[in-house]
Order: sequence, then C-alpha cells, then structure tokens
Amino acid sequence: MQKICLLGATGSIGSSTLDVIAQYPEQFQLMSVAANTNVDRMAEICQRFKPERAVMGSQQARDALAQRCLGLPTEFEWGHEAMESIASDDCDQVMAAIIGFAGLRPTLAAIRAGKRVLLANKESLVTAGRLFMDEVARYNVTLMPIDSEHNAIFQCLPQTDAGVSKQDVSSILLTASGGPFRTFSARQMASVTPAQACAHPNWSMGQKISVDSASLMNKGLELIEACWLFDVTPANVQVVVHPESIIHSMVSYKDGSVIAQMGNPDMKIPIAYGMTWPTRIDTGVEPLDFYRLAQLNFEAPDLQRFPNLRLAGDAWYAGGTAMAILNAANEVAVDAFLKEKISFLDIARLNERVLEQSDTKVVNDLEAVFIADHEARVLANQLIASEFV
Repeated sequence: MQKICLLGATGSIGSSTLDVIAQYPEQFQLMSVAANTNVDRMAEICQRFKPERAVMGSQQARDALAQRCLGLPTEFEWGHEAMESIASDDCDQVMAAIIGFAGLRPTLAAIRAGKRVLLANKESLVTAGRLFMDEVARYNVTLMPIDSEHNAIFQCLPQTDAGVSKQDVSSILLTASGGPFRTFSARQMASVTPAQACAHPNWSMGQKISVDSASLMNKGLELIEACWLFDVTPANVQVVVHPESIIHSMVSYKDGSVIAQMGNPDMKIPIAYGMTWPTRIDTGVEPLDFYRLAQLNFEAPDLQRFPNLRLAGDAWYAGGTAMAILNAANEVAVDAFLKEKISFLDIARLNERVLEQSDTKVVNDLEAVFIADHEARVLANQLIASEFV
C-alpha cells in the first residue's frame, strides 16, 4: 500500500491522479490532499477518499470545507506551512501538481523528507532548477516527471537502477501540439479571446496551462524543465510541433535510431507510470488503434508568431534568476489576459519587456529566487498599468 499526498487536488492532474487511486484502492491510499479555494470539489474528494489531512489556501476556504465535511475523520488546515507539512508527513509519494510558483516550497519539503516526488509542477524546476536538482541528489529521492512529454522522454531513455541514462543519446525531441492557434496569423491572434485560448484541441487542462499552451510558453517552460531533468542544454533539445499529440516525445541516438513514446492523450498514463515505476498497471485508457490513425504530422515551431519559446531558451542561457523572472512575468501576463486587461499577443511582449528591464542575479539560495519572483511581478504589473504596448 502506497500512501499518497496530493498537492493540487482540484486541477486536471489531481483529478486524473484520483482516478488512478480509485481504480487501485488495494495499492494506493490518499493520506493527505491540498487545494487553493475550490471548496466544492475538495468536499467531494474528502467525502469519497476520507484523507487524514486536507489543506486549503486560505482560512476562509478551510472553514467552509470543514463545515461541508462534518463528521469526517479529516483534519482541516490552511496555509503554506500546512502544505509543506503534509508533503513531508506520513506518506510514500507526493504528487506535486500545484500550478505555478506556489508549488516550489511544498515540493522541496517533500524532497527533503525523502519522499518519492511525482513532479507535475514545472515551475519548481524552471525557477530554481539547480537548487532543486541539488536537493534531489542530496536526499537521494526518486523524481518522476509527470508532464506527458518529460515522462515520455524518461521512458525512451535507457533504464538503470538509479533511474535513466543518457548513454549514446544524440538529442531529445520535445513534441508540442501547437495549441489552438497553430495555423493562426499574427493578425488573427491579436484578437483572440480567453475562451478561445483555453480551448485546447487535444488535452483537458486548467486555464493557466491552456493559455501557456496556446502561446507556446508551456513548451518553453518544458524546454527549461527538460534541461534540468536530463542535464542537457537547449541546444540538445529540438522542439517538434506534432498536432495529433500521439507521440509525446522522442529520443534520438547516435546510431540514427529514434525511440518514441506514443499513446492516446490521457494524463492517467504518465501519472500511473510515475506512481508504479518501474512496473506498469492497466489505466483503462483506450490503446492506440493504428488502423484508425490517418497520419502523423510534424513541423518546426514558428518563433516569430510564438516568441515565448525563444524567450525561454534565452532565459536558460542567461542563467541565474532569469528563468524565475520569466516565469513570474508570464504568470502575471496570463492572469491579465484572462481578465481581459491585455491582448493575447501582449503576453509575449510583456514577458520580453520584463526580462529586458530586470537585473539577472546569481542564485545561491531560495531567497534570491523569491526576491526575483517578487520584483518581476511588481515590474510586470507596473508595465500593464502604464499600458506598455
């Protein structure tokens, strides 16, 4: 029996994780769970799975959840310290699925407690990659990437007792669906709405990650994440637009061979693989029917229409706090776009302006990351207020 701590329970990753737990009650137990403000969904989760501890993002949300769950054997808590506590408490695996920079501290708490970490929070690696990976090595924990692309790369690399090896690897091929605006001109993208940006053609995701996918910032963050996870540089990672989302990523070898991981686009596959590695379980996902696959298409990303991908590579090479600055600017930009304060194309413009106007510093500790994050958010909001475009 594996005891699971689920951080970010009400999002799409959380829902798929709960599906796997429910499918294998003899193998997994939900010990603790955390979310931000979605009391209705958390009440459903607590009533069904009866975790020992449930944490909300605010005291008001905690109180509302406790009122909805009277009589349950669950301790209801709130705040960042409580989230760090459950991540390091009585559990075997921690699903780190909190969206954004907020997921960094509880994910690090899980690592320092020696838990098996299922990483679906890419921002932890983007903002504090070197410190993060140093902690993984120091505490000798198993870090399983849950993003479908990184999970696919993990599956395509040679397996060893210590994890994966890059022996004889030539390059990593990171696939991207291209999002809903793959064929849009810049003029068309200038007037797209939040509803259009959140309508991903292949995946069911939350608003933030859907907008990031539409702007290719999600792929930029995944590029940075891949560099830290697999100890490579952006020069070793080729982004390939693959609209069908059937091949989730590939690894190219020195002898000319390319190994690809394929499957229908369902997050239960990488989640279950991460939870049960090095074995596999039946996820209930329909297998690929190759007779029904009409064709698989591939194309190069257009960095003129989607400059966020270029900005991510620039930030990685700049090093230090540049990646935290870019991530913070993007979180502010996406929020402003969803609130219709800026246009879709303004997201990349704002990200580039914040990167240009911010001082990149060396990252020696987490404090430097948090300071850079705060300063970038302040600058981004100032630029929005001044109608920077």
